[in-house]
Amino acid sequence: MASPFLNMIRFEIRLRGYSMRTEKTYLYWIKQFIYFHNKQHPKDLGAIEVKNYLSWLANDRHVAINTQKVALNAIVFMYHKILKVELGELGFTLARKQRHIPVVLEICEVKAIINELSGRNKIIVKLMYGSGLRVSEVLRLRVQDINLHRYSLTIRNSKGNKDRQTILSANLHNDLTSLIQQAIRIQQEDNVIGLGSSMPFAMARKDPNSFKKPAWAFLFPSTGLCNHPVTGVKCRHHLHQTVIRKALKVAVQKAGVFNKRVSCHTFRHSFATHMLMAGSDIRTVQELLGHNDVKITQIYTHVIGKHYAGACSPLDRL
Repeated sequence: MASPFLNMIRFEIRLRGYSMRTEKTYLYWIKQFIYFHNKQHPKDLGAIEVKNYLSWLANDRHVAINTQKVALNAIVFMYHKILKVELGELGFTLARKQRHIPVVLEICEVKAIINELSGRNKIIVKLMYGSGLRVSEVLRLRVQDINLHRYSLTIRNSKGNKDRQTILSANLHNDLTSLIQQAIRIQQEDNVIGLGSSMPFAMARKDPNSFKKPAWAFLFPSTGLCNHPVTGVKCRHHLHQTVIRKALKVAVQKAGVFNKRVSCHTFRHSFATHMLMAGSDIRTVQELLGHNDVKITQIYTHVIGKHYAGACSPLDRL
């Protein structure tokens, strides 16, 4: 059972429309900060204690630079928005993030890994590579996000709470048609017992019957039911990320790709790199990936050594 203080933070986070992932992350780091200071209430602590904690994370725990930033953001949110306390100048400098060249697969390696997968898992990896999606973006896809006429995907509430559109490979037309039919059938079966897909809280309140509409069915529904984390209503969420990660690990081993550290995100990196190699304009790739700044996308030019221009899904060339 969470403390009243943590529940107050959770309420404030939800009031501001932050994602569930941000909520969990912020609460985790705030709890760790409290535990570090022997469960003292944060109102009795200040800038010195925050600096000591961040220094401990950097020097003793050796956490990554992005982790330091997330922990700092969580703690600053708690003080500024909840306790209404200005921490002022902490005198703490985050380590500078070094530029790392992303791991990118060769086209033959992508093909070998995909060939070791089957069914739903194969389609998920094809979407990550063919459309440049994060694994979380693939799993959150709903029927309404798939446009098989224009071969496009709509990605909603992605990183930074942004929406975008990206390309969809014609290679996936039949697979997605079958998945859509299956997803709608599962939703209809749930509807018979008064249940359905998990819904955004605002939508569930605005349209209480939206969970019955085929458009809101998840393309990759979970195999079991759960309670909605906000409303507590029993529903069917999308598939969990660990399912595809386990399947991918086995496929990579079977494909014999031992010289690279392959994760779900590797296929997004490979999408961007192969698009540029095929002649796509870097700003087109930037839009498809949803990057705010073209400088982020330019990291892929360091993999291939130059800029390119033109655009079609790399999955169609397999």
